[in-house]
Amino acid sequence: MNIVYDSTHYSVLAYPAQEGFELLDKDARRILFLQGAFAHHFYNAISDIPEAERTVEAIDAFLDNYCNGGASRPIVFH
Repeated sequence: MNIVYDSTHYSVLAYPAQEGFELLDKDARRILFLQGAFAHHFYNAISDIPEAERTVEAIDAFLDNYCNGGASRPIVFH
């Protein structure tokens, strides 16, 4: 596991062995795991953001679109 992004509102963890990414919405306490084609699409989409536009606000807005699409699930503590 590698932390590839961390802000006040979001974290992105990479799992190279599983070829996946875990997106954590800290405010909503929701999580989304992307693997396979979805992970590749996510990686390509975030890589396509021009370097000059890679601000915390822009990345957080990008992640907001992914995390609030209905596929994320609540974080549950056992």
